[in-house]
This record gives sequence, C-alpha cells and structure tokens, in this order.
Amino acid sequence: MDILNVELGTRSYPILIGAGLIGRPDVLRQRLPAHDVLVVSNTTVAPLYLPALAATLGPRRIVEVILPDGEVHKTLATAARVLDVLIANRFGRDCALIALGGGVVGDLTGFAAACYQRGVAFAQVPTTLLAQVDSAVGGKTGVNHPGGKNLIGAFHQPALVVTDTRTLATLPARELRAGLAEVIKYGLICDAALFGWLEAHLDELLGGAPAALAHVIRRSCEIKAAIVGRDEREVGERALLNLGHTFGHALESATAYKEWLHGEAVGAGLSMAAAMSRECGLMTVDEATRVRRLVERAGLPTRIASVTPAAVLEHMRMDKKVLGG
Repeated sequence: MDILNVELGTRSYPILIGAGLIGRPDVLRQRLPAHDVLVVSNTTVAPLYLPALAATLGPRRIVEVILPDGEVHKTLATAARVLDVLIANRFGRDCALIALGGGVVGDLTGFAAACYQRGVAFAQVPTTLLAQVDSAVGGKTGVNHPGGKNLIGAFHQPALVVTDTRTLATLPARELRAGLAEVIKYGLICDAALFGWLEAHLDELLGGAPAALAHVIRRSCEIKAAIVGRDEREVGERALLNLGHTFGHALESATAYKEWLHGEAVGAGLSMAAAMSRECGLMTVDEATRVRRLVERAGLPTRIASVTPAAVLEHMRMDKKVLGG
C-alpha cells in the first residue's frame, strides 16, 4: 500500500493506494472511528463492493443509501435525499459518511457531509479511474444545476481517500477512457515526462494493465495533492487543474448531462483548449497536434458536433471562474 498526504496543516489527510484495500479491516476501521456511519453508493457499485466494505467496519451502526447511477442525478434533490437519511436516523456531529463510487457519488456525499450540522467527517472510496486520479482528492464537493456544472457546492476535505485499484477490473471500458482525460491533463499542466509516458504506454492503460494504472494513479495524486496543499481554495495555482474543464463543463451542461461522461467532455475540452492556444500563439502546431492525437488515441472525442459554438459560449458565461461578468 502506498500512502501519499495532502498537506493542509491540522486538516491534512492520507491518500491510500493499493489493490484490495476495500476488503482490509485495518484501513477504514482504524482511520474512521465514528460509531454511526452512512455509506453512500449507487446501483452499479453497491452490489460489487458495499458488502465487503461494510464487513471491515466492525461493530458500529451502519446505514446505507443507494443512489441511481449517472451525472443526471447529481442534483440538490439527490443531496437532500442523503440529508434526509441522516436526519431520520438521528446522526450526530460525530458521525461519518463514506462515499463508495465514482465522481458523482463522491461529490454528492462530500456536499452532504459539508452541509449536515455545518460539517461532518467523510471518507472517499473512489471506484472509477477519474475519481481515483482527480475528483476524490482536493475537497471540492457539490451538485449540478440546469444553469451550469457544479454551481452549488463547498470546499470540504475528506478525512482520508482509499483507492482500491482492483475496482478498475470491473470498470467499463468507456469509463476507463474517460478517466484518462484527467491524467492527460496532469501531463499537460506540469509534467511533460508523464505526457510522454502516456504516449508510449497508452495501449497498456487501455488494456487495463494493473501496473500501468497504478503508476498513473500515484503520479496524478502526487501532482494534485501538491497543488491543493499550496492553493486549497483555488485563488491561484489550483486553477491550472481546470484545463479543459471550462469547455468541458459547458459541453456537459449544454447537453443536460445526458450525452457525455465528464471525462469525455474534458477530453474534448483539452483538444479545444489546445486549438485555441495554437491560434493565440501560445502553443505550436506540433504541440497542439500531439494533444489532439493523444486524446483521440485514448478513445475520447476531440469535438462535440451536437453543440454549437454559441451554446458553448452561453454556458461558459455561468462558469465558476468568470470574474467581473
């Protein structure tokens, strides 16, 4: 088991990375001591991993909430459902939540934890590549709104992140490809060696090679943990982690979160950002071509023809990074 740390003073927390961690009683039981625990998962992940996780928690009160799967359910109404269960079971401020699933489950659970009694502990147990390399780390929580992606949310850091790499063996190929968009992003923003490694080893990743996947998970978490440690609230450097997301979030909201996975929209956003950078003289033609080719090889879209440029611009106006109108 590898252990990385997100350094935030008294709110620092570990990222545990390894195969089979969900079934190990020494992981969550010791690091999440709350007696009352709410496990939030979805209809896809719960049958695969929730029984094994619950069995490791020991003698405590465990309540489960199983949500429908998909980005379309990342709403205030779904978050309210989680909060209703906490209230109905009279959970106190010393309770803890566990997010068992991908990015939607993690964002929803973290948001509910941030809201309940002004903040309770929660743990991230990400089961998709995208969540393992990105969304489970850093404390961004929230829900979508018809007007835009993640417009309602809070910064609320987890107590720990438990990344069981074996969960990727049950991940659909489309979800695996979507997660690679975030890994490509890390290579672009600060690690040219990682970008080159991806070009050389992409076939291994697409084939689900455990060693290759473990490598990109660790390196991605190293990069994000370092950036979050320096700029938790995104007042500066952390904005780099949004590369591809300004276009990507606009594409998602313009299609009502029904057409594309988040990582697919980010893949298109990376290609669009590279093309824009090329036109602005910030990237050479060869560099922009390398970005587009790697995104294509990862099986991700480089553009989304069903959304007009005018629609993209309209949805970008509601992006969280917009300043001064």
